[in-house]
Amino acid sequence: MIKKGLSRLGTFFLYLVSLLPFWILYLISDILFVILYHITRYRRKVVKENLANSFPKKTEAERNTIERKYYKYMADLMVETIKSVSISAKEVQLRMKVTNPELIDYYFNQGKSIIAAAGHYCNWEMATLSFGFLTDHRRVIVYKPQSNVVFTDFFNKTRSRFGATMISMKQTLRKFIEFKNELSFNVLVSDQTPTREDAKYFTTFLNQPTAVFLGIEKLTKVINCSVIFYRIDLVKRGYYTFTFVPLIDEPQNTQPYEITEAHVRYLENLIIEKPEFWLWSHRRWKIKPEDVKK
Repeated sequence: MIKKGLSRLGTFFLYLVSLLPFWILYLISDILFVILYHITRYRRKVVKENLANSFPKKTEAERNTIERKYYKYMADLMVETIKSVSISAKEVQLRMKVTNPELIDYYFNQGKSIIAAAGHYCNWEMATLSFGFLTDHRRVIVYKPQSNVVFTDFFNKTRSRFGATMISMKQTLRKFIEFKNELSFNVLVSDQTPTREDAKYFTTFLNQPTAVFLGIEKLTKVINCSVIFYRIDLVKRGYYTFTFVPLIDEPQNTQPYEITEAHVRYLENLIIEKPEFWLWSHRRWKIKPEDVKK
């Protein structure tokens, strides 16, 4: 009860902070960077290890540059995520520009639903808000529940306030079957770490054996939809474009793991191109192939 009360106070505080204008939030971000990078050294060891394993051919100086840029961007991402709690529809559309919305219309005009694979790359939170203005068809965002129910509910209300339907990962298959006969735009973050029980497939990702969820591949074949990747690019501080990249049009004609490899490779190449925007402080490689029971 006390924990829930404190959590509700925390969400109210986040709401109040979200009312601040962007210029003040970015001043806070500059301070956050100093705190995270220099003072508390938040997960610096994890970030250094991840970068060293992912980019062994880069020099230490090059990896240190990526690390510093990552922490600088992470501070911006934190305040932008808080701002998303109360940001207006007009400002979302101003700050998140779709470069090729016609691709979505193309698939829907063919009578095909869409699964959009994504990564923890750039501002994926603000991108989910912008999907509310993308189409009048159902927009679904699949989320992984956190241990704190109050914060999970709080951020789900934020993500869905422009019309998206939030679905827990555990409910995904049932809901996708339920929505099968209506056109929908479905977003799944593809670089979540599966549990040991769900780690059925490993591939090489950023130079390391990596457990990958097979959910996108399975769901794509269940509803026979097209698969795209949505790429987010930073234009300038607080402003982004996102581009839809076609990956798979005929899922029933694919080989096992072909769909999974398609979205994993695209994300990998995107990270290699601009590494500072991925979530390096996440313990992505905590599950090893030898940890999984055969």
